[in-house]
Amino acid sequence: MVKSVQQSLRKAQIYLKNGELSKAEIVYKQILEKFPKNKNAILGYQKLVLGNRAGVLHSSGGIQEHFKELIHLYNLENFELVLSKINKIIGMFPNAYELFNLQGVCNAALQRHSSAIDSYKQAIKIKPNYAEVYYNMGISQQNQSDLARAIDSYKHAIQIKPNYAGAYYNIGTALRDQGDLVASINSYKQAIQIKPDYADAYYNMGISFKEHGDLAASINSYKQVLKINPDYADAYLNMGNSLRDQGDLTAAIDSYKQSLKIEPSNADAYFNMGNSLRDQGDLTAAIDSYKQSLKIKPDYHVARAAKLYQQAHICDWIGIETDENLISALGISTQKISPFELLALEDSPNRHRLRSEIYAKNDFPQKSLSLEARPVQKPKRLRVGYFSADFHNHATMYLMAKIFETHNSEAFEIYAYSFGHQSNDEMRQRLVKAVDVFKDVNELADQDVAKLVMQDQIDIAVDLKGYTKSSRTGIFAYRPAPIQINYLGYPGTMGADYIDYIVVDKIVVPAEYQDGYSESIIQLPNSYQVNDNTRVISDRLMYKSQLGLPESGIVFCCFNNSYKISREEFNIWMRVLGKVQGSVLWLLKVNKFAEENLRKEAEKRGISGDRLVFAEKLPQGEHLARQRLADLFLDTFNYNAHTTASDALWAGLPVVTKLGKGFAARVAGSLLNAIGLPELITETIEDYEALILELAANPQRLAALKEKLATNRLSAPLFDTELFTKHLEDGYEQAYQQYFEKKDPKAIYVSN
Repeated sequence: MVKSVQQSLRKAQIYLKNGELSKAEIVYKQILEKFPKNKNAILGYQKLVLGNRAGVLHSSGGIQEHFKELIHLYNLENFELVLSKINKIIGMFPNAYELFNLQGVCNAALQRHSSAIDSYKQAIKIKPNYAEVYYNMGISQQNQSDLARAIDSYKHAIQIKPNYAGAYYNIGTALRDQGDLVASINSYKQAIQIKPDYADAYYNMGISFKEHGDLAASINSYKQVLKINPDYADAYLNMGNSLRDQGDLTAAIDSYKQSLKIEPSNADAYFNMGNSLRDQGDLTAAIDSYKQSLKIKPDYHVARAAKLYQQAHICDWIGIETDENLISALGISTQKISPFELLALEDSPNRHRLRSEIYAKNDFPQKSLSLEARPVQKPKRLRVGYFSADFHNHATMYLMAKIFETHNSEAFEIYAYSFGHQSNDEMRQRLVKAVDVFKDVNELADQDVAKLVMQDQIDIAVDLKGYTKSSRTGIFAYRPAPIQINYLGYPGTMGADYIDYIVVDKIVVPAEYQDGYSESIIQLPNSYQVNDNTRVISDRLMYKSQLGLPESGIVFCCFNNSYKISREEFNIWMRVLGKVQGSVLWLLKVNKFAEENLRKEAEKRGISGDRLVFAEKLPQGEHLARQRLADLFLDTFNYNAHTTASDALWAGLPVVTKLGKGFAARVAGSLLNAIGLPELITETIEDYEALILELAANPQRLAALKEKLATNRLSAPLFDTELFTKHLEDGYEQAYQQYFEKKDPKAIYVSN
């Protein structure tokens, strides 16, 4: 690793010696991205960039000799001594604008940007047409996040020096930080028009194009970078990211490999290659790529979280155990991780909140558009917008479909904003008919979707994705609606100031755990989870022998995703199989790696791998029907069965669960409570195991539970879609009333 840094530093020095300043700057940037505290790289970069900005080539009179000494000290990076000497001589040369500029540049090098700006202002008073000083001042203002003033300073520089490519470039970066991607792209184009070989401008334009959703233009920008500079490793890296988002995983992986040829110690390239391998389904190769990333950068939280998450997917508990002591520290300080990845790996609402807050701050900072003034009178119909990538045959819509049909059309106007793949399946057709307005916004950038939502005058925006796959949190970061709600898709807090409410119930978020959520709660009286009480269970006759199940013996079932299964539950399940003769465990076939590992883990515990039966995926109706062949659903702990538990209960299959602390660890308890089966909720692993064994040994009690479930199925609140919709609408109306009265969001408790 050290050898690689030294080689890069020598490469930068050679570029400097040859006058190839832009190439030297790229190398310094690459070093600092991976080793931000490397002193030699910091000093070299400051000397290069700030030296170019110093603008002290012209001097006259008695000041000339002083300048020679100052520039000599400046080149030695002795900025404090330069400032000290300037302070001593500046009174002798009150009109020496070059001194004030150099003073500003040295203060900027020392990160004293307020002092730098004061110096630049003095230089401008003396020489108002000093383009470089306006440019330098813009950089310091940009470093202070004063983007509007920075842009204004760059524009002054351009007025004086119309072909100032660097000023156009910096305007582009500031505009991107402001969220004005179209203007950002145009500014980069201006810089390139002046300087056609401006590789950095093409590179950053590629970033803006990607953020704007124009992946083809983004990829083309990176190709232009590589024509100018074939050794631009980060251009290959970012091009890989755009190719991955475009769905061309093979090309993305090749691009990451090209980046690694140039910069073998690029941890980001290994991490992103891991993501593409994961998307290809090659989970073990993805894990290996994450491990390579961590060899280079051991404290790389996002790579470690990704590795752990994929190890959970393949049930590699030995691999997880290696990093188990690190889990609690991931993503809770300054480094962000994807919060969803650790929901199944630990049960801690407060740490989950910290992760979400850091993730939101890093990846989705608020970039508000100008909201309309509060209306003077309440609208006759509240406009509610639902946002999802899943408006097709998907677990979320299996739960939600009927709510769109049940909303009170006299009080609510329902909009659906779809940013998922194109689909024309029966669920999409049903949803399009159910809502007042259906809009496919998949091709629009976040900012453009937000503007559309504002034009539609949406009163309440409901995010159905949270931080799950294909989410678009960036839309909500623009605050397009006065009330924004986190619901259903993500079982936890968003940690974002612009998400006002989260829909809960007293089980999933009890009072003692509410500090683990940044949103105000809308607490519904039964369960937070909506269900469609018209879901069809297939009437296809199914036989155990057809599905690989024994004709006799108890069938224990868990159709949860593999990443939810931990060693703790599995130990219990194997003890149960050991005590209940002839029983089997019926699991969902998710990936071949998990199947192999779970069979091996069973064998280690003295249970034949053949007693684990893996179910193929089936259409929803048939999946519901086959659950009637099972006797008891066994839940997972940190991340319960959610839609999967509803499926089981709707099909008549009892679920045994254990309550945890976080939202994800309490959902099955909420569902069982709402269907009148609290006796299936346990609070300790001992009680969980004992209850399973008791029900397995007592077929009469198990039969009575199934009979009770059958009775409650259409009478208890859980599957009463009409009642649920009224409660949710009550919560919406109370949230809007709070806003209308110019009050901050507060906890809302909907009565039964």
